Amino acid sequence: MNFTPLKYIYKSSGNPNAYTLLLLHGTGGDEADLIPLAENFGKSYNILSLRGNVDENGMPRFFKRLGMGIFDEDDLRFRTDEMVTFIKELAVKEGFNPDTIIALGYSNGANIAGAMLVQYPDFLAGAILYRPMQPYKVLPAQGTQKQVPVFFSAGKMDVTVSHSATDAYVANLEKLGFEVDYQKMPTGHNLIQQDVILSAEWLKKLVAV
Repeated sequence: MNFTPLKYIYKSSGNPNAYTLLLLHGTGGDEADLIPLAENFGKSYNILSLRGNVDENGMPRFFKRLGMGIFDEDDLRFRTDEMVTFIKELAVKEGFNPDTIIALGYSNGANIAGAMLVQYPDFLAGAILYRPMQPYKVLPAQGTQKQVPVFFSAGKMDVTVSHSATDAYVANLEKLGFEVDYQKMPTGHNLIQQDVILSAEWLKKLVAV
């Protein structure tokens, strides 16, 4: 396949076997966007932050869409394959452990992180999904064999996706064997401090296991 490398920032913790936080921005963001947020999780993690390869009217995205909330699923599959291949190659180049990657994505970034979960169900060691939507109308039948943990936060006043669709997405992930910590925040599509506090607590428990 004709994959294109992604622009990225990598910050080593000094420990090649440490967990690596894979930061995936929202529409219009870039590889620098989520680094300040990741600093709330402490300094023991490697940081890998990517920029999406798709340009939508000057706004970086991780995959194409056909309209608001309508994904180009063929492109999403391609971009997910492209990203996983890139990360595996980058793990060798930068010297981090590909088995200890935890994705942290917001909005569009959370959506491609969700695609990674269902296309490569045992690739990630965990995922933090802020304001995600189900990536595919029909999810693959094959799930995780490792009970991969997922922190999932939705906004109670978020008009981007229906509450019933969000609830169904969580249920579908659980059917695939993911251990989902589902949190509903008193806000819309934007992130609030509670997202960061709760996900940081979740991550601390995860890496302590």
